[in-house]
Amino acid sequence: MEKLGIAITGSGSAVPKNHLSNQDLTELVETSDDWITTRTGIRQRCLALPSESVSTLAADAGSQAIAAAGIKATDLDLILLATSTPDDLFGSACQIQAALGATKAVAFDLTAACSGFVFGLVTAAQYIRTGVYQNVLLIGADILSRWVDWQDRRTCVLFGDGAGAVVLQANNSDRLLGFSLKSDGTQNRYLNLAYTPSAQELLPNVNITQGTYQPITMNGKEVYRFAVQKVPEIIDKALFQAHLTVEQIDWLILHQANQRILNAVAQRLNIPENKVISNLANYGNTSAASIPLALDEAVRQGKIKPHDIIATSGFGAGLTWGAAIFQWGR
Repeated sequence: MEKLGIAITGSGSAVPKNHLSNQDLTELVETSDDWITTRTGIRQRCLALPSESVSTLAADAGSQAIAAAGIKATDLDLILLATSTPDDLFGSACQIQAALGATKAVAFDLTAACSGFVFGLVTAAQYIRTGVYQNVLLIGADILSRWVDWQDRRTCVLFGDGAGAVVLQANNSDRLLGFSLKSDGTQNRYLNLAYTPSAQELLPNVNITQGTYQPITMNGKEVYRFAVQKVPEIIDKALFQAHLTVEQIDWLILHQANQRILNAVAQRLNIPENKVISNLANYGNTSAASIPLALDEAVRQGKIKPHDIIATSGFGAGLTWGAAIFQWGR
């Protein structure tokens, strides 16, 4: 009989070896370790070396997830890369496919900023549930250090680089228990990595624009307000779809943006602190990588065990937000 459920059977993660502490940042901008820690919960972040790329970090995380799932790269049918910072504007997923030797897999990028992993999880599940594919590698990877203004103390303290990955496989029982996804383009201006055009005349009456992308700009207060209001709501919606209560959640893994957001969301949902997984102190905000990075770390530490119920939510630029409730393992 055809298996039309999904199971998340393996995870992996990779971060650059380069660390930048809050103390190091005081040499770049006017700030302090205390200021950054109390407002964000971040103590250090990993920054990609010139020799590292989204593709190399993603391939490393992906190969670990494949090994953990007990399959080979040649078993993969699909590779989904959730990223906002590809090495190539045309996409980086195909480079990862080649690096892994996943000759059978189709590969493409998916962009939903910090919500990318949750959007990717739901997208991957649809391919399996419809019987099209059996084995999918989902990777969240971003190198935000490329796009940070290192003189802007409001943003440069927040972001780090990394990659996290999971393998989803066809399964008799469906371990993706519920989800909900949302977008609101009217609030797009609050978080941007925008293209700035420069007008150029090719010929008389033939005008085009050529320019470049500008560093990240963010209205921190509005993004905080948005996250604290919308994330508990969407987790509630996903739980309702899963026919579960908050009490049945074993772990809460939110996008690792700010410890104050994590605390506020957990408080609103009445989820105790010991069920909240947080590693942003060591990595900062790694965008699409943050949820799978936190997941993989908790799995490898033995915190997350097979059949544990996990509520996860991503939120960020777009503005986009989403939640998924899933059981770990087969």
